[in-house]
Amino acid sequence: MGTKNPQSTTGGSRDGDAFAFISKGWREARDSASADLSLMRARADRELGHLITSASALAGPGRAPPRPPVAPFAELDFVRKRIQPKITELRKQYSSAVLEGWPPKAGASVRIDLSGLTAIRNAIVADGHGRGEWLNVAPWKGDKGKTEWDVVTFIRSGLKECELVTTIRSGLKELERRSLSNDMFGGFRGRTEFLEKLKLNLKLLNKESPERKEVPPLDLIEILAYLVRQSGPFLDQLGVRRDQCEKLVETLYNKRNGWLMYPSFSANSSLIGNENTTNDFDLRIARVLENTGYHTEEGSWNDPTKLRISDNRRHVAIVTTASLPWMTGTAINPLFRAAYLARSTMQKVTLVVPWLCKSDQQLVYPNNITFSSPEEQETYIRDWLHERLGFEANFKISFYPGKFSEERRSIIPIGDTSQFISSNEADIAILEEPEHLNWYHHGKRWTDKFNHVIGVVHTNYLEYIKREKNGALQAFLVKHINNWVTRAHCHKILRLSGATQDLPRSIICNVHGVNPKFLNVDEKVAADRERGQKAFSKGAYFLGKMVWAKGYRELIDLLLEHKNCLEGFKLDVYGNGEDSQAVQAAARKLDLGINFFKGKDHADDSLHGYKVFINPSVSDVLCTATAEALAMGKFVVCPDHPSNDFFKSFPNCLTYKAPEEFVAKVKEAMASEPQPLTPEQRYSLSWEAATERFMEYSELHKVLKDRNGHCGQGVKRNGMRKIPLLPKLSDIVDGGLAFAHYCLTGNEILRLATGAIPGTRDYDKQQCMDLNLLPPQNQHPVYGL
Repeated sequence: MGTKNPQSTTGGSRDGDAFAFISKGWREARDSASADLSLMRARADRELGHLITSASALAGPGRAPPRPPVAPFAELDFVRKRIQPKITELRKQYSSAVLEGWPPKAGASVRIDLSGLTAIRNAIVADGHGRGEWLNVAPWKGDKGKTEWDVVTFIRSGLKECELVTTIRSGLKELERRSLSNDMFGGFRGRTEFLEKLKLNLKLLNKESPERKEVPPLDLIEILAYLVRQSGPFLDQLGVRRDQCEKLVETLYNKRNGWLMYPSFSANSSLIGNENTTNDFDLRIARVLENTGYHTEEGSWNDPTKLRISDNRRHVAIVTTASLPWMTGTAINPLFRAAYLARSTMQKVTLVVPWLCKSDQQLVYPNNITFSSPEEQETYIRDWLHERLGFEANFKISFYPGKFSEERRSIIPIGDTSQFISSNEADIAILEEPEHLNWYHHGKRWTDKFNHVIGVVHTNYLEYIKREKNGALQAFLVKHINNWVTRAHCHKILRLSGATQDLPRSIICNVHGVNPKFLNVDEKVAADRERGQKAFSKGAYFLGKMVWAKGYRELIDLLLEHKNCLEGFKLDVYGNGEDSQAVQAAARKLDLGINFFKGKDHADDSLHGYKVFINPSVSDVLCTATAEALAMGKFVVCPDHPSNDFFKSFPNCLTYKAPEEFVAKVKEAMASEPQPLTPEQRYSLSWEAATERFMEYSELHKVLKDRNGHCGQGVKRNGMRKIPLLPKLSDIVDGGLAFAHYCLTGNEILRLATGAIPGTRDYDKQQCMDLNLLPPQNQHPVYGL
């Protein structure tokens, strides 16, 4: 006799137990489903009986007819003839589909035909308004104007009270739990899609209406995340960047929802934060506020997503240190930049210029021009620009308080200039003269409030300072201060020429153009030449603000040194300035043949007849008047200096390296005729070309294409965002520099020691009245007794 293999005996026993378990599970599921369906059928019969009984009672004697005025027997007739056959047909279909075909065959899909419900609904709709009112179902107007009733709501309200829904749900959960607990039952998991869909439908049937749903209050983590978001300005002053605050909020909210990793980002996601997470958090806050009955001034928070800017256009704020009618480069060039940037539909533009009190206006603006209100000055600016442009410039003009410094001969911003750009427009900032704007800036860091900050350096301050008393020491200090403030407040810096100091993150490029009116003068000159007429009837001239540093010292020295060589040479000078009397007195004393006139706009008709423009200045960064003279087809005699590198390619630009060459270049210009500009040269001088160079070298074209801004904050690879776990050392240093600068500029003693105007940390009462601002004590309240 052979012995049995114990392994085969054990395996057979296990197989039998497994099949017995499967068979038992199927029987239990079938019995449970059959019992549930029996309960459903009994409940339906019971409800139908109640309905028929109610209709019969309404037809009894002595009863008044119900509203609406329809015969009660008609209602009973409607139920028996129209509704009951549909319910019977639905019951038969359900029994044949589920009870007779249970359990389903392998590979067969189970579907329940619910067309009977649609038939019932159509029967009720076809019967008219009276049936709907009798069934107490509210009518509504569809898109096509037909009257219908929300029968589904009526049926769901009955099912919600039905206990068998809970029974079916419990049975499904038990079946799913048993199927997942046994490995041998794993092959059936693919067939449980029907159960999942059925569970989802039951959940939708049992779902409460949003109007009656109670929104749970914020938990501790959500409150903490909301406090971090609202504390952004305070944390910003402590050196915590805005993107770090947003990342902390995301981390807290994700932890609350059990998310361990950032999800993949879509094309519209933000590079400094999960846009989906932010939207979810905003929606959560809005729902809680709405549930408490809170309303904004515009209405209830029915759609929290509208709290975000719906306009896809980007916002560009151009902040400068001067304004018309002061005819200086920092007033004219930013104005044209705003006009030409506003021509694009990709962005909205705001030009932010200083507002001066009348006492300062009399010191700065020529010809005794003053303004009583910012609106009056804005009208002047727009009228001046409209005369020179061939298109309508659609941009906004905003004012910030400023104070004229007679010692520095420039306008110093008062208070926090960034607060005059609203938060919903704080996207891209262009700081014209970033070092000047931030010397005494006591406020929010520009790179924290704006997504991208570009600085445009206009002025060679070191050259001016070296001419003053103790200039070498002052220039050394100012050089490091300029490095400090520009590094702390700018992402990118553009230097108009190599004449300026080398600043962090800077690049050299001429991003200025000339007024289109000057190019029109060149066209007129070319037309006169074709007709054989003389284009220029006058000799040489110089135009510029009359201060020694603007080239007047060099001009007098050159004419004095070569007075004999230039015998009979006459020069007309146009300008106004603080050194007017001194300059004129020196020239007359030396008898240099200089005729002085009041300052004029370079586009004035009286200046078109001059043939030679002489500009010996070496303190300019990129002289606007030189570019304008070349655009009008004139000769330009200027020194071989980095500030004139851009102009050297023009044949009408005659540069000299030594004083001896100056005489030769002047004689050459006076004895010959300038060459007409080629189309390429005309275009390179235009503001269209300057705007293209600005977009390229400032990387603004990349920022505008990124619909979310935040250039360079992260990299997306294969749909995933790469977020640095730790901030860069340079970012930490920049944040520390910005915080230290904020602390130092808040001390009045240190401000005065560095040359600030007294009382310029906050704007004064007159500035409040002119600009309709709150008093400083309301802006910076002092708490306590």
